[in-house]
Amino acid sequence: MKAEERWQARFRASRMTLPSWARQAPNRSIYRSNATGTWEVYAWDRLTGATRQVTDRPKGTAYAAIDPIGQWIYWFADTAGDEFGGWMRQPFTGGPDEPVAPDLPPGQPGGIALSTTGVAAISLASGGFFRIHLVQNGKPARLLYENTEASWVADMSLDGSLIAINHGEYGDFRHPALRVVRQNGETVGELYDGPTKGVVGLRFAPVVGDRRLLALHERRQRHEPLVWDPVTGEQREIWLRDPGDLAAEWYDDGRGLLILRDDRARSYLHRYDLAGGGLTLIDTPHGVIDEAAPRPGGHVEYSWSSASRPTVIRSSNGQVVVNPSGPAAPPSVPVEDVDVEGPGGRIHALVSKPEVGVAPFPAVFLLHGGPTAHDRDSFSPEVAAWVDAGFAVVRVNYRGSTGYGSAWRDALHGDVGHIELADVAAVRQWVVDRGIADPGKMVLAGSAWGGYLTLLGLGTQADLWTAGIAAVPIACHQTSYEDEAESLRAYHRALLGGSPDEQPERYAASSPITYVDQVKSPLLILAGENDTRCPLRQIEKYVAMLAENGREHEVYTYDAIRGSLVVSERIAQIALQLEFARKHVVTHWQDAE
Repeated sequence: MKAEERWQARFRASRMTLPSWARQAPNRSIYRSNATGTWEVYAWDRLTGATRQVTDRPKGTAYAAIDPIGQWIYWFADTAGDEFGGWMRQPFTGGPDEPVAPDLPPGQPGGIALSTTGVAAISLASGGFFRIHLVQNGKPARLLYENTEASWVADMSLDGSLIAINHGEYGDFRHPALRVVRQNGETVGELYDGPTKGVVGLRFAPVVGDRRLLALHERRQRHEPLVWDPVTGEQREIWLRDPGDLAAEWYDDGRGLLILRDDRARSYLHRYDLAGGGLTLIDTPHGVIDEAAPRPGGHVEYSWSSASRPTVIRSSNGQVVVNPSGPAAPPSVPVEDVDVEGPGGRIHALVSKPEVGVAPFPAVFLLHGGPTAHDRDSFSPEVAAWVDAGFAVVRVNYRGSTGYGSAWRDALHGDVGHIELADVAAVRQWVVDRGIADPGKMVLAGSAWGGYLTLLGLGTQADLWTAGIAAVPIACHQTSYEDEAESLRAYHRALLGGSPDEQPERYAASSPITYVDQVKSPLLILAGENDTRCPLRQIEKYVAMLAENGREHEVYTYDAIRGSLVVSERIAQIALQLEFARKHVVTHWQDAE
C-alpha cells in the first residue's frame, strides 16, 4: 500500500466512541461512529445485539445522551455544524424525533442531565447569558439558573431532586465553583476553593436516593476525586500516591470508584474501594485510555489506543467489547518521549519518526488545541499521515497544557501565546541539536489554539519556520471576542484578565494580527464558515493584512465548525495540508510498499 493510500485508509476506517448506557437499563447503549462517513449516533441493544442508526445529518452529530431508564436518546441539533441549536430526542426503539424544549430559543450547548422521572436539565448559552432550564414532556420549560458568567449543568440525581451546576460567578471560568440546587432553585450546598482551585462536578451516585456527588478538586495542585454529600456537607477526598491528573466514575453499586490516571501522555486505571480505602491497579495495555466506565458485575469497558495501534473498545475481562463495521485502520509508528529543559521548567514532548529516509528529517510541529489539553501516546490518523509523508512529527505539551498539574496548566499569565511558543522554540532547538530535524525544513501547524499559536509563531519567530498551516485559528483576540460563542468569551476573560475593553493591551500583545507584517513564511489557513469558536471575520481581517503586506498565503474554507465530522472533508483537508508542505518544503516523500 502506498503512503497516500495508507493514510487515507486510516481516516476512512470505521471508528466508534465508547458505548454509554442507561444507568437502570444497562443493556441499552448508545455510541457515535463514522461508519457512514459522517459521525452519527447509534443505538445498541446488548441483549439482541441489534444496532441502529439514530441520527443522519449532513454535518454529523457531536453530542448525545441516553436517559437512566433507557427510554429516550437525546441529541443536539445544530445548524450546518455551527454548534448553535437545540436538543432533540428519539425513542430508543426508534420513532420520530421530537424537540426537547420547543419553547426555548436556540443556543450553544452546555450539557444535559437526565433523571428517571422524565425531568431533564439542559444548558444553553445565548445573548450574553448562560441559562439552565428544567424541561418535561408536555410542559413549558422552567428557568432554573441564569447568569452572565459561564455555567453548565453537571448532573442530576436519579430521582431528579438535586441538580449539580458548575459556574464561574466568582470571576474565573477556568476555576469553577460547584453548586447543588433543588428543582425550585434553592441552594443545597456549594463548594468553592478560591480563585485558583476549581471544583468540577461529575456524577451523582448511580443509586436512587443516594445524594453523594462525585467531583474533582485541585487542592493539591492536580485534579483529584472528591465524594461530597451536599446536604450534610460531608466531604471525602481520594488521594493517590502515583503522579498524574485524575478523573473518576462510579461503579454501579456506589461502593467504589473507577479512577483514570493520566501521567506523561499515558493512562492507567485503578479501582478504589470506598468502604476499605483499598486501591487496585487494573491491568491495561501500554497506551492511552480516552474513556472508561464500569459495567454491572464489576468489569470495566474502555476505549484504548497507542500511537502505533488504532483504537479498540476493550474490557478488563480481556475481551474486545465491540468491533466497528468495515476495515480496520493500518498501524503507524510508535512515539518517542523527550524531555527538554525550557524557560519555565522541563517540557515533555512526543516525537514520531518516519520508518524510511535518513535523519535529519523535515519536521512538522503539530501544536494541540485548548490550550487546556495535551498530546498523548494515542492513535492519530493526522500524525500518521505526516509520518507517511516523510516528516518527523513533534508534539509539545507546552505550558498551559493539562496532564502535568495545575501550576503547569495555569502558567499562562500576562504573556499568553508567547509563553507557549517559548517552550515550542526550546523543543525545536533540541530536535535540531540532536540531528532529528532539519532546521531549514520546519513546518509549524495546529488547529484551534494550535492554529492560533501557528499564526503568532510565524509573526514572532519568523526565522524559525519554513512554512505554516493554521486550521480554525484565532487571528485577532478582540475581533474574535466580538463574534464568538458565549463560553469562549468567558474563557477569554478568564485567560486574559477581562474583556478587550478592560485589557486592550493584553489582547493586542497576544494577537497574531499585531505581528502580521513580520511574517516571512508561506502560510495556509483553513477556516470554518460557520465557526462560532474561531469566527471567520477575524481571520478575514488577518488575511487582508497578509495581502496588503505581500505575504504568500492560501485560504481554504468549509461550511462547518472546527474539525469536521465528515470523513471526506477531513481527508480533503489533510491532503491539502500535505500538498502545501510538499510544495514549500523539500521532503523525502515516500511511496514505500
